[in-house]
Amino acid sequence: MYIEELKFSLWADFIERDFITTGLRRYIQEGIVNGATSNPAIFKNAILNSEAYKKQLQGLRHVTPKARYEAVAIDDIRAAADELRSLYNRGDSGYVSIEVDPFLCDDATATLEEAKRLYRDIDRPNVMIKVPATTAGYDAMEALVAAGIAVNATLIFKMEQALECLNAFKRGIEKSSQSVDTVISIFVSRIDRALDDTLRSNGIAPLQAGIYNASRIYAAIEAAQVPKCRALFASTGVKGKSPQASYYIEQMLAPNSVNTAPLDAIDAYVTTSVREARLPVDADEVNRFFASIEHAGIDFDALLQQQIDEGLEAFKAAFQEILDTLQ
Repeated sequence: MYIEELKFSLWADFIERDFITTGLRRYIQEGIVNGATSNPAIFKNAILNSEAYKKQLQGLRHVTPKARYEAVAIDDIRAAADELRSLYNRGDSGYVSIEVDPFLCDDATATLEEAKRLYRDIDRPNVMIKVPATTAGYDAMEALVAAGIAVNATLIFKMEQALECLNAFKRGIEKSSQSVDTVISIFVSRIDRALDDTLRSNGIAPLQAGIYNASRIYAAIEAAQVPKCRALFASTGVKGKSPQASYYIEQMLAPNSVNTAPLDAIDAYVTTSVREARLPVDADEVNRFFASIEHAGIDFDALLQQQIDEGLEAFKAAFQEILDTLQ
């Protein structure tokens, strides 16, 4: 736990083979991170840009591209889970997430089958299976929770998605005697990057929409009181030199929450003294902000839907690039 008083966890949004036994290990030893996350884009950059995978991939030339990808990804997730295991054993998160094939996002049965297979093949209790928040994804989440498998519900932009995830988790819990950890990954900075120029041109403060949207979703998650379910703030990296790299960690400190952040944001944040909760933002303030957006003629709901669609396509594109390269 990075801030014990808040029950606030900081996870590394990065996986790469050499990093696991160097940087991740150091972060864990220094009490900086207590979890890690991955996604197709992260694995794409690692597999395609690191020499650490070359020897293993050469030995996998006679299997399908997806099997080659899964072999290296599973090895990395196992290694990260082993590094984090002591934290998991004492109940301090200790999870690493792996995402199911994003091309299965509209097929509940295939998503569930792959999720269970990955969990079985990785064979570590501190693995979270990452499932996109789609109609099919909710059914898969319910079944995974019922099976006692930890779930990271990802690509959350809308309140409706978060509520669907909460309901899926509740149904899964009702079907099982097991207790299982879940997180709902709310994407933040992508909203600001898509909207801030428009807000500035309308005299509305930038760098707030993603935070305020996440704040009201966080409040709903906390109010639901689903056992062992936490809000996780994702997409918390900063592009360019402004604002500071640690901005979305500082501004989104919240009790009983997780922030999964890129390494530069983590390194910047640990040098600051910001440790007090910033969320939830007062509901009246949030409502006034979104009223100003509506008054400016901006369709915020449509923008969120566009982010969901583009996010799924980006995950698919990254996954396809891996497969094409491993062909």
